Amino acid sequence: MGFRSGLWCITPGLWASCLPAAGQGQQGYLLTDGRSLAPLETFRECDACPEMIVMPPGSFMMGAKPGDSRNPIDMFRPNATLRLLPPGKEPFIPGEHPRHRVEMDIPFAMGRNEVTHAEWMACVDAGACTRVPKHVTPTLSRDIPLGPKHPVINISYLDMQEYVLWLNRLVGAKVYRLPTEAEWEYAARAGTETRFAKGDELTTDQANFNGEGEDRMRGNTVPTFAWRDTPVEVDALDAANGWGLRHMSGNVSEKTLSCWTEGGHLGLASDSAYLANALSQKECKRVGRGGAFTHGMDYARPAARGGAIETYRRYMVGFRLVRQF
Repeated sequence: MGFRSGLWCITPGLWASCLPAAGQGQQGYLLTDGRSLAPLETFRECDACPEMIVMPPGSFMMGAKPGDSRNPIDMFRPNATLRLLPPGKEPFIPGEHPRHRVEMDIPFAMGRNEVTHAEWMACVDAGACTRVPKHVTPTLSRDIPLGPKHPVINISYLDMQEYVLWLNRLVGAKVYRLPTEAEWEYAARAGTETRFAKGDELTTDQANFNGEGEDRMRGNTVPTFAWRDTPVEVDALDAANGWGLRHMSGNVSEKTLSCWTEGGHLGLASDSAYLANALSQKECKRVGRGGAFTHGMDYARPAARGGAIETYRRYMVGFRLVRQF
């Protein structure tokens, strides 16, 4: 027998949507302790829970516009040369297409920040997370130590599932999980259709990307671009989008629940369809979003995607959670 949390029915072992009861839509988004929340309200459901922001309802155009990528290297066409594209030829990344409208029919909140090392270690200390990740950034000269407010890194998709299970046990409901890539991109865009939530360009004061690599790709030097060589703390920089979410572009690449598909998006019409597809896959390459401090600006676009096996662990990969209502 399932129980009701907010506007959605949660059945143990399953994620299943249900129609709201009469008048329930006026109650707002309900937490397990009975608190009612409004769109864009920030909350923390338990002492160990990450800080979350309620996402507004709506729909969006998922995927890239033609010419959205400004990568000048011929990398994605058939018989790609790995050299500069011919003059007048726009880059086209098949994995970011087709652009399509997605209805966000699952009410949810998104983590304000990437899950931090301190939040992860609380799960380790409780005996629920078995992975104790190496918390340094390796460089050619030395390992850069990271602190409790840096994103947790060097964990896999499978490791992340232990954290999710622990968090749901703490609140007594199966409500926290990784986002679908539709949820991730909707939250990252924050109602915008530009290349980034803050416009068509970013500075390294707004996002932690590889400024040195960006200079090389463009073939010129932008004196204001920084190259930090490491993640920054989750509340560092002017990195929040219009909905208050930090570091959706850059810092660490964020793992999602969705499975990588060769040749492009599935083109599904609703978030619930993306969730059902993700949950139907027992094993797959899971999509990563947002780029990282190791990548140039182009990879920090909301439309940019990659995929990796479920056991993949690297020092530039982390995650954030959603809380389904």
